[in-house]
Amino acid sequence: MPEHYDARETESPEARDAALFARLPAALGAALGTPAYAAHLGGIDPEAVTDRAALARLPVLRKGEMPARQREGLPFGGFVPVPPGRFPRLFTSPGPIFEPQRSGEDPWGGARCLHAAGFRPGDVVLNTFGYHLTPGGFIFDTAARALGCAVIPAGPGNTEQQLDLIEAYRPAGYCGTPDFLKILVEAGRAASRDVSSVRKALVSGAAFPPSLQQAVAALGIEAYQAYATADVGFIAYETPAREGLLVNEDLILEIVRPGTGDPVPEGEVGEIVVTVLDPDRPLIRYALGDLTAALPGPSPCGRTGPRIRGWMGRADQAAKVKGMFVRPEQMAEIARRHPELRRLRLVVTRADETDAMTLKAEADQEVSADAVAETLRAVTKLKGAVAIVPPGSLPNDGKVIADERPAG
Repeated sequence: MPEHYDARETESPEARDAALFARLPAALGAALGTPAYAAHLGGIDPEAVTDRAALARLPVLRKGEMPARQREGLPFGGFVPVPPGRFPRLFTSPGPIFEPQRSGEDPWGGARCLHAAGFRPGDVVLNTFGYHLTPGGFIFDTAARALGCAVIPAGPGNTEQQLDLIEAYRPAGYCGTPDFLKILVEAGRAASRDVSSVRKALVSGAAFPPSLQQAVAALGIEAYQAYATADVGFIAYETPAREGLLVNEDLILEIVRPGTGDPVPEGEVGEIVVTVLDPDRPLIRYALGDLTAALPGPSPCGRTGPRIRGWMGRADQAAKVKGMFVRPEQMAEIARRHPELRRLRLVVTRADETDAMTLKAEADQEVSADAVAETLRAVTKLKGAVAIVPPGSLPNDGKVIADERPAG
């Protein structure tokens, strides 16, 4: 049984980056052929963007902006260089965001993710992700078929019918949310149905905490996690090493400080930004709004690609204070005006039945809290306290705005 999907998984990090950045100019050129990207990226030279430092100088495009941008020019907001009829399928996702299916046998890049989870050609796979309007079902369906598996397009729910399918087709693998996997197998056992064929799973789309991982393992199923989105496809996936998630081979992934496009040091929590190198559907520095951190070194499984810790929360942390929104971008502007500061964290609380905020700022030198407070007021149009704290004293959780007001 081959341990790795292909030779790319074990090539040197330098060779991997060289191959990815050799493809980047074509994707940038295609993007610049669209009115929206041309305005967004400005007059850049695609041939000059040849490494991560050059890429980091380009502006990010935030997923949270996409619904409004698309409404300005349906269906894709002017960010897609080919007409809708050129794509195999057309979807909508919550937002709504209108999204095409890329061409190719494995358009969302999932075959290697299934392979890492133990799926092999000839396996029968029960796919319980939805097939209606949103791409989830097709993302996993095309991945399994590209690997050489047969797919049962079950979709979500209908537990009794799902049990009929399991007994009839004897699927070895499951794709779907982890909670539904537990529900399905436990329902089958309670009804004395034979669900013993399901021995492996690739789960996504919902939390998979240690307690649920243990419950699924106790059912005799080896389940692995995938981090995927409707617009990008498979971004990262778990391997038998069980140490973080490996970044998919065809993506350039960066981790940036929330509210900016600036890469964070390795190990620091930040927002995930991806670049997709498909000339028909390029995504250039696409900020997903999810937090993670990079893991050092190669995976013990032998794969040499970059790894992340997995999903660690949301980066879009806007909070309304005294009727006005404060946003991560404003914290980034304060940091820009005060380069002597390190990590920032705006803590929003309630005091005497009114909103209050304190900006906690790490610094290893003498800093005027009054000067920073004046900048806070100028940037946010709100008054707040400033507390200068030692380096390393703020949590490394990616939060730049912490809303600690009691609910209700």
